[in-house]
Amino acid sequence: QVQLVESGGGLVQAGGSLRLSCAASGRTFSIYTMGWFRRSPGKERDFVAAISRAGGRTYYTDSVKGRFTISRNNAKNTVYLQMNSLKPEDTAVYYCAAALNEQKLVGGSGDYWGQGTQVTVSS
Repeated sequence: QVQLVESGGGLVQAGGSLRLSCAASGRTFSIYTMGWFRRSPGKERDFVAAISRAGGRTYYTDSVKGRFTISRNNAKNTVYLQMNSLKPEDTAVYYCAAALNEQKLVGGSGDYWGQGTQVTVSS
């Protein structure tokens, strides 16, 4: 069992930055691929980014490439999402997810999910 708790969301103006954090419980954090998803009002939950167990591989959806960076610190059981050059269309609830299978997570399916943190970007 893994519990995920996101933090770092908030209100920011377009062009600004935020860093989301996701703290995981348990001592097996390093065996999970970690990722971020988001759900905008009236839309389905979409994949944003993922990072492999040791951090050597990262994946991004096209709309955030060059602006967002996913990273992890296995010693702190934490995964991060640095979001720069934010746009109003980035407004969403952001969810942290964990999965044992890397391709499963990149495909949109996680084994564990956090409760989400709201990110609002004003124009």
